[in-house]
Amino acid sequence: MDLKLKNKRVLVMGASQGLGKAVAESLVQEGAIVTICSRSEEKLIATKKETGCQHHLTCDLSQPGESELVTAKAIKLMGGLDILVTNTGGPKKGQFTEITTQQWTEDFQSLWMSAVESFKIALPEMKKNNYGRILMITSIAAKEPLSGLTTSNGLRAGLSGLCKSIATEYASHGITINLLLPGYTNTDRLKELKLSDERIKAMVPAGRLGEPQELANLAAFLASPLAGYITGQSIAIDGGVLKGH
Repeated sequence: MDLKLKNKRVLVMGASQGLGKAVAESLVQEGAIVTICSRSEEKLIATKKETGCQHHLTCDLSQPGESELVTAKAIKLMGGLDILVTNTGGPKKGQFTEITTQQWTEDFQSLWMSAVESFKIALPEMKKNNYGRILMITSIAAKEPLSGLTTSNGLRAGLSGLCKSIATEYASHGITINLLLPGYTNTDRLKELKLSDERIKAMVPAGRLGEPQELANLAAFLASPLAGYITGQSIAIDGGVLKGH
């Protein structure tokens, strides 16, 4: 299937590894012009070679203003922006009593304000062209809290409301915005948990971890012109973990 993504201009955040990298690679394979960003110049250069992405920019999404700046740079670099994929690393674990005010502030900037700052630059650009796709990679924690991930549970849940609000405002301009909610996926972050096969089978009805490419396949479709009637949705890629609707 031709997703009609040839020469579409894309910015993928947090793309030097894991889910962001997989999404960037899928979009490149569909003929898109892709800029990737993350904190590590070294990792970005390696990822660009591995995936065939055309451009890279370094930025620290945990710092105020960085997301806004990197989005503006990407637009200048590519001559516009058709598709934006927001993605950040997961915050530290911790029960509510263990979390400092500083951590709340840092995680709010990383998980929430980095997206808002980027939208402020991206949406006017997309509106000019009467076309745009925004994908927010979050987590199943946005729908059902995960044990010990207090800041992630609280902040990601609010992103669905933000998504719905923006989707309603911009749908008539050919712009869609959707949330992707990955479950337990075979990334470096999850490998650190060292989950046994028995534990995974107990948690995931599918009986295995998801692969980054499985999320990336869906992302490529939602980023395409073919998905123009899908907006304001929160879609889980979780092997059946979520129990709610």
